[in-house]
Amino acid sequence: MKKTLLRLLIAVQPLFCFAQSYKPPVFQDQDRLKKIASMFPVVDQMYKEYAERNHFPGLAYGIVVDGKLVHSGGYGFTDLPAKIPATSKSDFRIASMSKSFTAMAILKLRDEGKLKLDDPASLYIPEMKNSPLLTKDAPAITIRHLLTHSAGLPEDNPWGDRQLAATDEELLAIYKNGLSFSNAPGLVYEYSNLGFATLGYIIKRVSGKPYQQYITENILKPLGMTHTYWEYNDVPKEQLAHGYRWLNNQWVEQPLLHDGAYGAMGGLITTVEDFSKYMALHNGAWPPRDDVENGPVKRSSIREMQYPWNVSALNENAKTSNGVLCPTVSAYAYGIRWLKDCNDRVYVGHTGGLPGFGSQWNIMPEYGIGVVSFANLTYARTSTVNSLVLDSIVAVAGLKPRQLPASGILNRRKNELIKLLPNWNGAESSGIFADNFFLDYSVEKLQKDAIEGFAKAGKIRSVGELSAENQLRGSFVMEGEKANLLVSFTLTPQNPALIQEYRLNVLPK
Repeated sequence: MKKTLLRLLIAVQPLFCFAQSYKPPVFQDQDRLKKIASMFPVVDQMYKEYAERNHFPGLAYGIVVDGKLVHSGGYGFTDLPAKIPATSKSDFRIASMSKSFTAMAILKLRDEGKLKLDDPASLYIPEMKNSPLLTKDAPAITIRHLLTHSAGLPEDNPWGDRQLAATDEELLAIYKNGLSFSNAPGLVYEYSNLGFATLGYIIKRVSGKPYQQYITENILKPLGMTHTYWEYNDVPKEQLAHGYRWLNNQWVEQPLLHDGAYGAMGGLITTVEDFSKYMALHNGAWPPRDDVENGPVKRSSIREMQYPWNVSALNENAKTSNGVLCPTVSAYAYGIRWLKDCNDRVYVGHTGGLPGFGSQWNIMPEYGIGVVSFANLTYARTSTVNSLVLDSIVAVAGLKPRQLPASGILNRRKNELIKLLPNWNGAESSGIFADNFFLDYSVEKLQKDAIEGFAKAGKIRSVGELSAENQLRGSFVMEGEKANLLVSFTLTPQNPALIQEYRLNVLPK
């Protein structure tokens, strides 16, 4: 078994390098990587069977862990007549997965002081003033509304998917002629491709460059995404995935659309190897830390992109990938979908679908892992198999969220608190408790509960590491002969922070 794992690990070493200008954070948990690598043969079989069952002409996929593409694979063909195999180097159109690049460019311009997210969009596209809003009391459409699909524009997937090649003039003509709204801005989530095409034009107006050029220069090139394109004619012939539709038990090739104004919502063409670098950037934004910034966009802006700004659904009947009932809440962030399940696990990513293509990426920021897959079948639902793969790896490998390092003040208060237990002698004069503490807790009760707890635990054998919920709240376990004691406490916002809340619970062995 050990030899098999070793061969797997050697076989899946990434075959590419990140651009020198960006280096993802590196984690050194080799045991974690070995457990994940043990799943690769199973993962390959899962993707193969799913592709066959759903008539995918071709499929490419990858697994990203702790900043690296640790495994990739392919099934079928990107060009059926030429029998060109689908691999991690094949270029697929990723459709709406493009939206997060547009959102990232907007945030970069914001960080440079060139726009504000709450600016009216008409400040940059005056033609938008020609469109009366749905009601007279409706607020102006802002850039933030466009980023979160809350501008009041109607869901437009069937129409929008055919607009990639439209010109800037055709985009502006829609605004000049007046829009039709489904809602007042700022009220509800409704998916709008037009909204992201509009953001693409705002990038052009603000930066002085077409959005394609700005994104390429400021995001793609710094990440080393050298095999990513906007126009399919620019892709080397042997790398380009052709799109198909399954009709009457056969594949029918779909015409590719040229690049245009709507590419900002769904036009990007890329490989699994290239896109994994972008996934590493998103995963590498966690946790917040003091490291030097070396990415094309600030880590704080990437975390802002992933925040659930616009709640879109509560699914009380949702099930896990293995069929267990697990309600979820979902939201739209900035060009990114966000979901939290009943196990408090957060998933971040996006789907993509166009005539001829279907794709999805999904990361678990707290776990440092993600998956991506591209298929060349119309609206292929790769999210289903991605979820199954991701959940299976987490379960079988026994992955846990990356532990937030405890702050110095948390550790300091922990050590001071331990010295007071169980008798609480000198607690009131110790200077480590906030002014509310002894109004909320009597010393007599604290002493009584602690002495009883320590009696149940028996001799304390060891004190565990502090588990930080955040930088001012944590807990630790004191291991006893007969039972364990869980001590939790919360600090105040003062400097230095003081203990404002405390609990002690007996944990039977």
